[in-house]
Amino acid sequence: MCTIGNTALFSLPFSDIHSFAIFLNVSHLVRVKTQIIAGAGMDVDFTILSPHGYELISEFRRSDGVHTVEPTEEGDYQICFDNSFSRFSEKMIFFEVILEVPAVDEGGDDEWAGLGEPESLLEYKLEDIRESMDSVHRRLERSRQMQTALRAHEARDRYVLEDNLWRVSFWSCVSLLVMLAVALTQVYTVRRLFEDKRRVCT
Repeated sequence: MCTIGNTALFSLPFSDIHSFAIFLNVSHLVRVKTQIIAGAGMDVDFTILSPHGYELISEFRRSDGVHTVEPTEEGDYQICFDNSFSRFSEKMIFFEVILEVPAVDEGGDDEWAGLGEPESLLEYKLEDIRESMDSVHRRLERSRQMQTALRAHEARDRYVLEDNLWRVSFWSCVSLLVMLAVALTQVYTVRRLFEDKRRVCT
């Protein structure tokens, strides 16, 4: 199997729906990873539709998820994100589509076979070298996918941290202003208590 991965980061406005189309064959296998990075509530509705409009996967008010689809028919499948339930907040969405397709050798075997099998190359066979290269490629692709997912988690955590920092700073300033107002009021009240309003005639 050959793995192909694509990622996207987009902003979904409030009360809106975005759909993405992907063409799949019966021999394909697709995994969709979703992550809400920013936005109030950190959730959206997620749906995958078949070429004839049937719902294959449908989830409501989710912040992340991993979904696998094995196509039963050839055609354009729809990946839909729905934020229509939100009236004020847009969402920042990261998603990755990992497509696994059967490996197709386009003359690769002939090229390798044409090189021959040298006897003095540390007794390695070309088939062993090719399998090692394929294994390295698969592991590098898997590492890239994991790093992309970790970057999405980091972006989400950073957004939550910055949002919490703003809230803490705001309420700290409000508390400080209230404390200053109470202190000034107390000073004024104490001075009024000891103020002698009687007039002395000379």
